[in-house]
Amino acid sequence: MKRFNVRNLENMKALRKHIIATALATFASSVVMAASDPLAAEALAPHAMKPSGVKVVGHSGKSDESMPMERPTEMQMQGGSAPPGARDPHAYSGGFTLQSGPYALDGNQRLRLADEKSFGSIMFDNLEAVRSDGRDSGAYDVLARFGRDYDKLVIKAEGEVASGKVQDARTEALWSHAVTTFWDAQLGLRQDSGIGPNRTWLAIGAQGLAPYWFEVDAAAYVGEGGRTALRLGAEYELLITQRLILQPRIEANLYGKSDPARDIGKGLSDLTAGIRVRYEFSRQFAPYVGVEWASRYGESADMARAAGERTQNTRYVAGVRLWF
Repeated sequence: MKRFNVRNLENMKALRKHIIATALATFASSVVMAASDPLAAEALAPHAMKPSGVKVVGHSGKSDESMPMERPTEMQMQGGSAPPGARDPHAYSGGFTLQSGPYALDGNQRLRLADEKSFGSIMFDNLEAVRSDGRDSGAYDVLARFGRDYDKLVIKAEGEVASGKVQDARTEALWSHAVTTFWDAQLGLRQDSGIGPNRTWLAIGAQGLAPYWFEVDAAAYVGEGGRTALRLGAEYELLITQRLILQPRIEANLYGKSDPARDIGKGLSDLTAGIRVRYEFSRQFAPYVGVEWASRYGESADMARAAGERTQNTRYVAGVRLWF
């Protein structure tokens, strides 16, 4: 029984070798035939199709409709005029268009592309109560936008209020133009008010998203009497959860000329760094708490000491972020 099984196994191996050898020989002969005769290659193609009514001349010089058609030397590109019976692509609407008919939209009601639509928003980035050195005050930071994707009007307002009076405020009206996907160039005016004389500046800057998702706001200013200034700000949002967000922030102000009437010295005037933690019940409403460290430097620090004020202080803040 074992001998019979071994013999059968040897026969099966020999049969398999014979089948493989036969298949290889058939394939090789087909390749040789196709290389020597293009018409034979057409006949060997598994999906070769022959148009009806086309006569092909074979090797014998006689017409043979059963033989496959020779390949054209040039490909026929699709295009040209539509066939006489082609359907009008506009006929699908039944004759109705956005310019005429019962569905026509006139004026500002017509359908627009994304950049043809104007949008507006107001964000109270910071609307908070401040506790510092045993004194209470308030602060606000508002950003308003109105316009389209590429061009818009931007209003920035920031200030501090104590004892019912505005202590220091900065308001900017800017034309903002998108120069890249993540950056806007801005040009406009800045108005400083509060304690001391008002100052007006010409503002030019850039605002956008830097690599690693840092939001950057930088602007240079030119004012009356040869005054110049530079303001740099950056912040980052770290998502602890989808609703709980940690936001560090830093801001610095530099001036090219002293302005004693507003307690501003030449060079680096002040630096503020802080951190806030907010909880977003929605994107439109998010209460927060935080802490800030503010320092004055150079001539600005000398003016603060002369007035009996501290050059460094810590502020504890609590407020709400609103978006309309």
